[in-house]
Amino acid sequence: MSSVDKNDDLHSEKAAIEQSEVLVNTDLMNDAFDGENREHEMSTWAAIKSHPWACLWAFTMCFTIFPPPDLKINSADTSNQVMESFDMFLNGNFVALPHFKEVYGVEVPGHGKTIETKWQSSLFQAGQCGAFVGVFLAGPITNKFGYRWTTIFALMLMNATIFVSFFANSLALLVVGQALEGVPWGFFIANSPAYASEIVPLSLRGACTATLQMSWSIGSIIVAGVTYGFNKRSDEWAWRVPLALQWIFPTPLLILLFFAPESPWWLIRRGRKAEALRSIERLGGKSHEEAQQSLAMIERTVEIEAQMGGSPTLLDLLKGTDLRRTIITCLIYASQNFAGNLIANQATYFFEQAGMGPERSFQLNLINSCLQLVANIIALPLASSFGRRTIYLWGTATNVTLLMVLGVCASISQNNATNYAQAVLGILISFVFAGSLGPISYTIIAETSSVRLRALSTGVGRAAYYVAEIPMIYLASQMLNPGGWNLAGKCGYVWGGTACVCFVSAYWFLPELKGRSYRESDILFNRRISARKFKSTVIDVRDNE
Repeated sequence: MSSVDKNDDLHSEKAAIEQSEVLVNTDLMNDAFDGENREHEMSTWAAIKSHPWACLWAFTMCFTIFPPPDLKINSADTSNQVMESFDMFLNGNFVALPHFKEVYGVEVPGHGKTIETKWQSSLFQAGQCGAFVGVFLAGPITNKFGYRWTTIFALMLMNATIFVSFFANSLALLVVGQALEGVPWGFFIANSPAYASEIVPLSLRGACTATLQMSWSIGSIIVAGVTYGFNKRSDEWAWRVPLALQWIFPTPLLILLFFAPESPWWLIRRGRKAEALRSIERLGGKSHEEAQQSLAMIERTVEIEAQMGGSPTLLDLLKGTDLRRTIITCLIYASQNFAGNLIANQATYFFEQAGMGPERSFQLNLINSCLQLVANIIALPLASSFGRRTIYLWGTATNVTLLMVLGVCASISQNNATNYAQAVLGILISFVFAGSLGPISYTIIAETSSVRLRALSTGVGRAAYYVAEIPMIYLASQMLNPGGWNLAGKCGYVWGGTACVCFVSAYWFLPELKGRSYRESDILFNRRISARKFKSTVIDVRDNE
């Protein structure tokens, strides 16, 4: 299609939009202008004071991805270990646990009993497969029933599927249980960033969506603590107690979310205007006039998007400018596996391969988990103060440098000092990821898609993460495992190279969406503005396109 034809299509779409009944309503449009201008003028602190309930509900929804306690037990027999997965669904990482191997293992000459490789792989990948299904189911179900009821359903499903894993008396049944538990986790990770981004004011979108990574870190601290406490237990409760602890979380979250307001954006898309107004009033301490202005702003954006496409389908993600937005979402999600994060999330195993003893590796892992939480807390004000593109690029560049230094450190003559240097570099890489790339990725994902396709887009983006993660998990295992390539810290060269690719790709293709309303984002993508010019392009508050 020629540039002239494209311009004609854009003019035709704009003409049709301008004839919309909503968009020719002068009073509604004036309210929409006022509502959007007020959001742009609202500072972060003012937004927190006026919208405490919105912050609470956003954090509650994000807390659904809180990873339940995994079991990663360390012993001197590191050749039988499975690395810790970076997932937010339950994943059975039963690693070198003596009693677990005694019950389910097979005899290997010279090593005693061990879990067969095929079962290690199955236990490790079952949750990813379940979540892959869950993220694709989440979009259509959420579009029909809303974020609130879909998440409540997923929490009920989570409670039910835990029974399968807890009472499993064979490896096959345990694999089935892990796969079933993965399905609701797919719902959680697809819905959490979308819901959080839709219920808070513009200035809080970065901080509130970044709390997704904080939930991860809180979970990893509990994982490290539970693992440390059960490291030497020699009966079946060594793995059944951590599995049972999962039941602590779904029911309280389910009760809380029963009282949560639905996203006003979803309600407007369903034509439920009165409920949307009530939801807006519940989310913030606004006057009725301000609530009406916010409602008008939402109506305007939803109407513009509706004029450009009907009921959302997965195929819409591949059409027109939405294809560009889908590619950005998928690449940002997938890139979490390429910027050194797999070192951070197999920390215990990495520390051992770097020369630390099993007990010291455990201690360093607990320290690493706590530092990740500190980094997440630091990331919240950063997300409100700096651009998404800026944080992502600087975080990636920093990790590229650290990963290359790690490779150099592992390439020289090894001694106690170089072992500790590699361990410290592993912790620093984890800290940088948890303070920049990790949390800001969820913000970018939540903001990039159109409102109409958001539930579908976040699900497909997460599916891209799983597609990238599976081969990367295998590659990471091969690089660290003494029975594989045994690279130890030299894997920094590999991950440094892939992180460099992430940096270059983001520099050319990642747009800056900080401070942009969803209407402005739609216009910038529809005008096909270069990613590097998003920040400087001026959008008039009266533009409808």
